[in-house]
Amino acid sequence: MKIITEKYISALSHLPKEGKYIVGHQAENEIVVYQAYRPAIADFAVTNQFLGGADYSYKRMSWIKPNFLWMMYRSGWATKEGQERILALWISQEDFENILSQAVLSSFDPKYYGSYDHWKKDLDTKEVRLQWDPDHDPYGSKLARRAIQLGLKGQTLETFAKKQLRLIEGITDFVAQQKKYVDSRDIDKLIIPIETVYHLTNNELRARAGADRII
Repeated sequence: MKIITEKYISALSHLPKEGKYIVGHQAENEIVVYQAYRPAIADFAVTNQFLGGADYSYKRMSWIKPNFLWMMYRSGWATKEGQERILALWISQEDFENILSQAVLSSFDPKYYGSYDHWKKDLDTKEVRLQWDPDHDPYGSKLARRAIQLGLKGQTLETFAKKQLRLIEGITDFVAQQKKYVDSRDIDKLIIPIETVYHLTNNELRARAGADRII
């Protein structure tokens, strides 16, 4: 596994306790995002290094999440039906920010849009949706910090799935081992990918995404 890990209890000391931050595993000019799929889709992706195959549909919205524990909460640590396999998808930061620049908030907020009609037009025409949801601890409890997820569809999804992915790793075995520590409440042994706050140097993009400024 290319991803570098650390103890969960160590991560607690350097991650923000609250606020809206893009938190993810970063290496040089890349960032990892996660998705969960049924085995047939995941096996095809790892083997062929792109998302596709007979069981994959480009006609649906597909959500990517840079935060590991948010993906674990959403997939039930790879136990929910249709989410039994976890993929770590490596993408360049440039491509990630390009996707982010196309994003429309999933719900209207007058702080970011001058009118409801303007927001609704963007929502209906653009191919990326953005949501800030409560982040979660390993046991599924909500945190004050918010986690970002991006929904992709149309040509944006196809470009992401076929051209932008630099590496697709199947990390389900790693997830299964960590779930054992969660289930046994042996939190001192739990390890997760090293995650840091993603620094958006483009202040306009950061503001439009609703992310808090790094202090």
